[in-house]
Parts: sequence; C-alpha cells; structure tokens
Amino acid sequence: MDDGGGLLPEHSILSLEEYLEMQRVIGNETRFRVLDRLISEGQQSAKELTEALAVPSNTLHYHLDTLVDVGLIENRKRKQPTRDGLYSYYRATSLGEGILEHGVRELMREEWDLLEAYGE
Repeated sequence: MDDGGGLLPEHSILSLEEYLEMQRVIGNETRFRVLDRLISEGQQSAKELTEALAVPSNTLHYHLDTLVDVGLIENRKRKQPTRDGLYSYYRATSLGEGILEHGVRELMREEWDLLEAYGE
C-alpha cells in the first residue's frame, strides 16, 4: 500500500489516495450536510434526510452512494420495518465522524474562536 511518501504509518489501513478521496467527497456541500446531519441527529432513512435537507430524492441517493463508497457513512438494513415501513437507514462511520470533527468542523470552531477573541 502506498504510504504517501512517509506521510502514513507503514501498515496504514488506508492509502494516501483513499484519504484524499474522502477529503474530496466531503468537499461537496450536499455530502457535507448529509454527514453533518447523520453525526448530529443519528441514523436516518433516505426519506428523513430528503425532508430535512430539502434535497430531491434522486440527488440525495447519488450523494449517499458516494459517501458509502468511500466509507464515510454506511447503509444498514433492518430485519423488521419501522412503524413508517422503512427497512433501510444510514449512519456515519467512525471515519466519517473523524473527517468531519477534525477537518471542516475544527476550522469552523477556530473561526468562531477568533471572532470572539478579536471581535467582529
């Protein structure tokens, strides 16, 4: 596995390319909002996400598939439907939580801290 020129541990679980692909994927606003919602609200069905984010269903499914493909979220199936008849739901993975918490969210927190410190 490519260690990214010494950037990663010798036996890294993921390659540099895989880490960079995750960053690229989360750089899309819709995918960022989906991941952010799953982390803040917990598991949700595609129907719940469509309604909460006001994104057309076909557009949402495209972005959900992309997030699943890189391992930032997972699609889980229930053995029994919920009271709404839903069998499938999405939830953030630990990689998804990590990339959001230690990436974009951290930068946003730093901006708020600077604004509070220096007033604006």
